[in-house]
This record gives sequence, C-alpha cells and structure tokens, in this order.
Amino acid sequence: MTKRLFSIFLLLTVLAACVPATPTPAPVTKTPAPSPTPAPTIWWSNDVLYEIFVRSFYDSNGDGIGDINGIIEKLDYLNDGDPNTTTDLGITGIWHMPNIPSPSYHGYDVTDFYNINPQYGTMDDFKRFLQEAHKRGIRVIIDMVLNHTSDQHPWFRSAKKDVDSPYRNWYIWSDTDPGYKGPWGEKVWYPTLNGYYYGIFESFMPDLNYNNPEVTAEMTRVFSFWTNEVGVDGFRLDAAKHLIEEGAKQANTQSTHTWYNNFYPVYKAMNPNTMTVGEISGDGVSVISRYVTDNELDLVFNFPLAGAFVKAAQTGRASNIATIIKTTNKFIADSQYSPFLTNHDQNRVMSELGNDVNKARVAASLLLTSPGTPFIYYGEEIGMSGMKPDQNIRRPMQWTADANAGFSTSKPWEPLDTNYKEVNVSTQTSDPNSLLNHYRKLISVRNANPALQTGAYFEVTSNNPSVYAALSVDENEVVLTLINLSDQPITDYALTLGEPALTDGTYHTEILFGGEQVQSPDVSGGVFNNNTPKNELNHYSTLIVKLSL
Repeated sequence: MTKRLFSIFLLLTVLAACVPATPTPAPVTKTPAPSPTPAPTIWWSNDVLYEIFVRSFYDSNGDGIGDINGIIEKLDYLNDGDPNTTTDLGITGIWHMPNIPSPSYHGYDVTDFYNINPQYGTMDDFKRFLQEAHKRGIRVIIDMVLNHTSDQHPWFRSAKKDVDSPYRNWYIWSDTDPGYKGPWGEKVWYPTLNGYYYGIFESFMPDLNYNNPEVTAEMTRVFSFWTNEVGVDGFRLDAAKHLIEEGAKQANTQSTHTWYNNFYPVYKAMNPNTMTVGEISGDGVSVISRYVTDNELDLVFNFPLAGAFVKAAQTGRASNIATIIKTTNKFIADSQYSPFLTNHDQNRVMSELGNDVNKARVAASLLLTSPGTPFIYYGEEIGMSGMKPDQNIRRPMQWTADANAGFSTSKPWEPLDTNYKEVNVSTQTSDPNSLLNHYRKLISVRNANPALQTGAYFEVTSNNPSVYAALSVDENEVVLTLINLSDQPITDYALTLGEPALTDGTYHTEILFGGEQVQSPDVSGGVFNNNTPKNELNHYSTLIVKLSL
C-alpha cells in the first residue's frame, strides 16, 4: 500500500465506531471524508503542564491508592480558576499518567484501551474530572501506550493460544528466534508453544504490529473514543520512537516516521486542537526534531535540554544551555518542544541536586523561563526526593506533616519518603521563601508574560560562567532573565547581547521577579554590551525584568 493510499485508508476510518474490539477484528468501514475543520488553536504554546501519577497523588476513599476523585479534590491546589489568587500553583495543563486497566502498578501494560483502571475510579469519575479541570482552565492529556499491550490483553491471549486467531497478526511473530538483541542489549524475542513474539521492553509487554492495517484502524478508534466521546485534550505518546521495527533496527525507523505522518491528519480531523507530545529519549536534537517538523507530532520532550538544566544546577555553571536551546530552535520551529527537569523514569531532580533547595530553585528558574511548553513532575515543586528503582521516584505526594503525609487515611500503597514531615505542601505554603512558593511565583510570571511563553530566544552572554542570561522577545514585550547559579554573590558578570534583537534606545525596567530595581541597558545597533543590571547578584538568585522603551 502506498503512502497516499495508506493516508486515505486512515482518513476513511476516522468516523468508524468507537467501541472496544470484540473477539473478531473490527471491520474497516468506509465513510465519507471528514468535512473541513477550523484552524487549530495551539493552546499548548502558552501552557505549563503537570505530570500526575494517579496512584500516588491523593487517595479519596481510604484504600491507600490515589484515585481520580482524589485529583478532583486537589484541583484547586493546581489551579483554582481565579487568576487573581496566589495560593494555587498556576499550572494550566495536566499529563494524566496511565489511567486504563493494567495488571501492573504503573499501568504501561494495557489490557483494555476503552476503560478506566477500577482502582482509580470509573469513566464517570474521569469525565467529571475533565469537567472540573476544564472549569479551571486546565487542559488534560493522557498517556497513550501505542507501542504494545499487556500479555494479559485478550488480543494477545488469543494470538498466543491459536496461530489462526484473528489477532495473531496484531503482534509480531517469528517461527524461530531471529537472534538479535534490543537497543540496550536486552532480550526482545520470547518463546511460546506457537513461535516467538517480539517485545522491546519486557516479555509481558508484547509489541503491536503496525504493519497490519487492522492495528492502525483499531488505534484510530481508540484515539477517537478518548478524543470525541471522553473529551481529553491530547495524548502523551509513550516510547514513540519504537513504534515500527525494521528488522534489527528498532528505533526512529523510516516506517515509524511514515506511520506518524500518515496518522497526523487522522487525529487532527477528529479535533484540530488535540495535542500530541512524544517521548523520544536518548537522542539528539537533530533526531527528535523530525517528529515535529514533518507533521508527525505536535511536541517532543527535550531530553538534552533537561540534562543541561540539571547539570547547570549541579555544577553552578551555565554550561551549554544556550547552545542546546539555539540548536533546538534551529531544528525545531516555533518551540515545538517541551522542556522539563525529570520525569517518572528518572531520579528525582532534588536527589540529583543533593537535596539542596537552593539548587532546586535555580533549576526551576531555568525550566520556567525556557522556550517551549514546560512540564513539572508531581512533587517536584516541593522538592520530593527519590532515586531508582522506579517505585522510589513514584512515591505518594507529601501533602502535610500528618500521618501518611495527608495522602491517605490508610497505609499508602508505597512507603512514604522519611522526610515528609519537613517536605510537604502545607509547611511550604506558609513559608514565603519555600520552593513551592518559588514555583508559584515563577509560573505566575510566565503565565502573565507572553514573551516567556512564545517569544523569540536570544542568548545573552556573560564573562562569568556561573551566570545564565537570556532575552525573550515578542512583538509586544521584551523580558530579560538573569540567574546566578553559584553559591557565591557575583559582582563581575558583564552582559552582552551579540545578536541584534532590540530597537535602539535606553530601556525602562519593570521587575517581574527578584525584587530590586536594576540599571537599564543602552541598546545600539540592536545589541548591548557590558551591561551590569545590578552591582551584585545574590547567590542562587533569579532576576526577571521586563524592558520597554
């Protein structure tokens, strides 16, 4: 099937029935081409998103497991819907980690693409959560595991049991062991009585076969169900680069790119405002950029930039942050990427920073003044710690110093971090200098200043390696960010804007974050040289200044 025919095939399945598969493969129903849709609103360019592991966020019914109703109870902590208040975090989007049925605690091995994990609640609970989130101006994306299912999924059970099963070709089989390993040297072919099946991650996560059009048609129905019937705003695509293998080549294949390119108009026809963000880890900017520049996904997580942020906070040196941002912007137009610090697969940033709250502050400042659509991992804003194995970085949220950290009235599903009596939302809310309030103020500044959200990025260099500086410029405003990454005050740090970005003149200043008046730069030829806004930059300090003529 040619690429053009494949695209037509997909478009014709968009309006197919959005119901779970029955023991026989659902037929591909031809339908009229969709009507023209309005131009999309790229809402994610202005948002700050918050990643939630449902099991660990808040338990509403006392069984020790976080649930959907628990998230509803805590929505006002995230965003109360009133832009005039300062007691909420201010995020405007939620990444809801896997919420559908799975035999595993993490949920990445799916047994039913059309339902809610009963440990978390019901579909009615989830729809109410969406309504309450939307009331507060919070959009919701969910984890979508396209690459594989659980080995307990009815599709795979049927395929494994019977070579004549209608689901046999929904997975990848070989009569003999092909012998090659996975990208990390791991075993990927697993024996059964009826041949070997492929699973890039684990034996209990068999890969789906996207060379089979029936699988693509089924996933089209899955997307349509969650988009049109349930009402989510988008999807985080797990393991996006591993979708289709080409023999021993198991990542970033041309077949994978072709599939996403063909699928892009399909899900945009369902709702042009649906957002996708892809997990493509372990690759450089030139590799990840293709997923967004060729109309495959809307966003990709910027893993190289995340590493640079954490390293800068660790070492106290600005290092290669500006280089990575400029390189990213060279390959990826319009900031179609998502910066972050760490996520559910990585050691928590506070642990990486030696539990130093000052370093955590500057890491947050780097993240929330960066171009792109930033993501925050739950608990990051209060400095929750945790080192692998994975359960340690997915522990229950620390709400109070009370029993069970205020997470549950029962024993939590996973032991709490021992520091919860000191590190919790309640304690930090009452401390104006806490990490939580640092996050709140930064997010408020970002939300109120479009230049920080979507403005052009210009590097501002300093003769001091511990100073990070940048200019964010849009048609209506200019914002200067200045961060002292070190544990010492700095007086020698002259700033230079080497690339023409500004109208000539002497600029007035308005402090957005950081508290003190500063000296304005004199701009000539679109640049400024040897500017020192303050005589001294306090250790681990952040200064954000709006410039205007």
